[in-house]
Amino acid sequence: MFKVDYNPDVLTCIANLSNDEVFTPPNIVNQMLDLLPNDLWSNKEITFLDPFTKSGVFLREIAKRLNVGLEKQIPDQQERINHILKNQIFGIAITELTGLLARRSLYCSKYANGKYSICTMFEEEQGNVLFERVGHTWENDKCIYCGTNKTYDRGDELETYAYQFIHTDKPEEFFNMKFDVIIGNPPYQLSDGGGTGDSAKPIYNLFINQAKKLNPNYMSFIVPSRWMKGGKGLNNFREEMINDTKLKVIHDYENAKECFSGINLDGGVNYFLWDKNHNGQIDYYFHALDKTIAHSKRFLKTNFSETVIRDPRQISFLEKTHEKVKTKFSDIVSTRNPYGFSSDFFNRPKEYGIENIAIKPFANSLKIYGVKGKKGGAKRVFGYIDNSLLINKSSNMSSMYKLFFSKAYMTTSTVPPKLILGKPNDICTETFLQIGPFANKDEALNCLSYIKTKFFRALLFFNRHSLNISKSSFDLIPLLPLNQQYTDEILYKIFNLNDEEISFIENIILPMEEMLDVLGQ
Repeated sequence: MFKVDYNPDVLTCIANLSNDEVFTPPNIVNQMLDLLPNDLWSNKEITFLDPFTKSGVFLREIAKRLNVGLEKQIPDQQERINHILKNQIFGIAITELTGLLARRSLYCSKYANGKYSICTMFEEEQGNVLFERVGHTWENDKCIYCGTNKTYDRGDELETYAYQFIHTDKPEEFFNMKFDVIIGNPPYQLSDGGGTGDSAKPIYNLFINQAKKLNPNYMSFIVPSRWMKGGKGLNNFREEMINDTKLKVIHDYENAKECFSGINLDGGVNYFLWDKNHNGQIDYYFHALDKTIAHSKRFLKTNFSETVIRDPRQISFLEKTHEKVKTKFSDIVSTRNPYGFSSDFFNRPKEYGIENIAIKPFANSLKIYGVKGKKGGAKRVFGYIDNSLLINKSSNMSSMYKLFFSKAYMTTSTVPPKLILGKPNDICTETFLQIGPFANKDEALNCLSYIKTKFFRALLFFNRHSLNISKSSFDLIPLLPLNQQYTDEILYKIFNLNDEEISFIENIILPMEEMLDVLGQ
């Protein structure tokens, strides 16, 4: 099995189950295994665990390396294979189907004790690749382990996606042994029932935290890079990772397709090595969209950001901006849904007690901006509603000038959709974030000139992690006095950027010619 030249390797061709359960290509697996000390492959006592195996590719590639590394110590191949598969390699499947697939990859048989299994030591069908169907544990309609909702409270005919490894308080009881290396590609997210029904909660952090409880010597996982900048419920996890000096190496891909060609993961993907005996800086390799690789040796924690600065080429001028101006532009950006009207307001006005949204102003009316239509084809629209319907009544924002900034656009874009100049008595739906309010129109237009600069949009671009942006996305941008118009030339002088820093910004940020959407103006 281990001496065959796989060409093509079937595990490079297998289709992903979904964007949440992604099969890892063998070449990426081997790049991750290359991070481990080379002497592990000639140590017959070292144990490996993939606690969320899918295709079995991690287990198979580990076995291939051990088969070569232990050849001198255990010359007989069958004896060597038996030792490796019985004593050194363990997995926990995420579904019954992936359990069969992983065993087929590792043992050459979907049953470890089957006729065609290359290991002759197993009496049980599962061998060392376990799967047991478990259920969620509900409390107030949420699972206490993974946080999903009762959508996954299902019968035996459907998967529950209650992954064994994280649905227990005692992960050490799976094999009742210590593991030296825990490695793999965990499931990424599950629906949590929020938003309009398509909201999802990250769960890969739960697998990493659970693995730490087993106190391995090494851990290596490949996960979305969203945790570095944001992500629902990831604040504590991000803080722990940023302060963890046991992280030794990270390879961070701005374009996830470099690792997973068949899927789209906004914000990129990364794999890392955690070494229990390491205590210091991390070797960070940032794989940029243009295929360049920027390497740095540093701590993830900085004195100017609560998120990870992924591209080290950004650090020097971010330090300059922080040193010059401590206030953040995010201070004048609203939280999600500033006026209490959801994004589907124009599609379902009756839920707000409105029979029809007026197309012309009337006495005591407010102009409201939003979108109408289905996802992918929704168009910006505006209408008029009675000001008595204003949900956020405690705010005086509606009576002042402001800017409406689209809450969602492509993560790879450095040019946001056109902004809307909100006048007094203008409001917006959840489709937009509000910037402001401003004392007058001139302040609003001065702010608009700032947003138009490549400097501003570079700092926003550096802090994004998904299609949706939020108040915190603007944290790296300094808040300047809005008593003047701004250009890049003015800003470069204010922050004393050098030619290299200016060139970096100019090369990656596209110009923004048209700033304002004249819709309804």
